[in-house]
Amino acid sequence: MDKLVYTAASGLKARLGAQAAIANNMANASTTGFRADRAVFDRLQLDGPGFADRAPAGEEVTDCDRTPGAIQQTGRNLDVAVTGAAWIAVQGSDGSEAYTRRGDLEVAPSGVLQTGDGFPVIGGTGPITVPPYSSLKITGDGTISIVPQGGDPKNPQVVDKIKLVSTKGTTTVKGTDNLLHVKGGGTLPDDMDAKVETGAIEGSNVNMTAALVAMIENQRAYEVEANMMKSAKDMDESGASTMRLPS
Repeated sequence: MDKLVYTAASGLKARLGAQAAIANNMANASTTGFRADRAVFDRLQLDGPGFADRAPAGEEVTDCDRTPGAIQQTGRNLDVAVTGAAWIAVQGSDGSEAYTRRGDLEVAPSGVLQTGDGFPVIGGTGPITVPPYSSLKITGDGTISIVPQGGDPKNPQVVDKIKLVSTKGTTTVKGTDNLLHVKGGGTLPDDMDAKVETGAIEGSNVNMTAALVAMIENQRAYEVEANMMKSAKDMDESGASTMRLPS
């Protein structure tokens, strides 16, 4: 069969990967602080003997859309929305430091302050642990203060400060855990100018209209690749028929 079929097959595979990325974005259109994935197509250059007459396609999710989502007022004292381009530092599932814009915080039964998807929030010395309290407040710079149970409401105690970081000047990538990671490892520096808005959360930045259009365009491109495979099959059958010796 003509080598064209392999090029078409690689295109089909790439389109399937892009469709999965688009579907994931649409599924997370209402997820707090979610950043839409960006699928990038590229031509793969094959090394080896012969003519460079075929270049298979490749698809990879290389980054996410960094555009901020809409801020929604909730009035909940544990909800924070990061303003500007800063990120909240959290502890990833592998124990390393990662970053999120998800600000629907909660205190676990163990006392650990965590995001809505269960990642511990990092403070000045590591994951933040909140003692039993009767009231809690988060200020604009991320400082957490509480009134202990049975304590004086006029004398709140500072527990820790949420680590807010800047990605400026550092290459970061989005992982499969929906968290931002420093490419090659490492941590980001504190952003001393970063602020949070309490009683609010940042929504997903997925544009459903754009996602639907992208899904339709991707589906049409998939159909083109499928027709190309059919054309390759027809060319192969025509060539075999031409070379067939008369009986």
